[in-house]
Amino acid sequence: MQLQPVLESPRLHMRPLKASDFDALHKAASDPLIWEQHPAPDRHEHRVFEQFFNRALKSRGALTVVDKATERIIGTSRYYDVEGRDSVCIGFTFLERAYWGGGYNRELKFVMLDHAFIYVRRALFHVGENNIRSRRAMENIGAKLVGRLDRQKPDGSPDPTVVFEIKRP
Repeated sequence: MQLQPVLESPRLHMRPLKASDFDALHKAASDPLIWEQHPAPDRHEHRVFEQFFNRALKSRGALTVVDKATERIIGTSRYYDVEGRDSVCIGFTFLERAYWGGGYNRELKFVMLDHAFIYVRRALFHVGENNIRSRRAMENIGAKLVGRLDRQKPDGSPDPTVVFEIKRP
């Protein structure tokens, strides 16, 4: 599966993440309210975001999300954990708060799903169990809750995660 395609939707342009995107993407991520329900609520901090960004670059599956109207970087998302022709995970997604509630997340996810379904039969989404906002977003795009993972954060503390699934039509 091509993990870093260039994708287009009516309002968004997605392209492979580049090292030179750091400053603009950190600016988009710098609002603490974006991360308040997230398992890493301090991700808006420079050093924490830098770790996230470096992992995204190394993943070779991260996409930069650009608003076509303003040509500004407004967020990111990522393909990861490809399991042959069976599944791929989509996640590590965030958008600036100005892009919440207007269908931008739905638009982004549907374009990513269309691309993924060329290669795999289902997409999985890992969401922090207590991240009610992201869980609702998954339900709003038609994802079904299918499981739970008991994971740990890098510091060893619990990171309970739920798994949502969307199958290829």
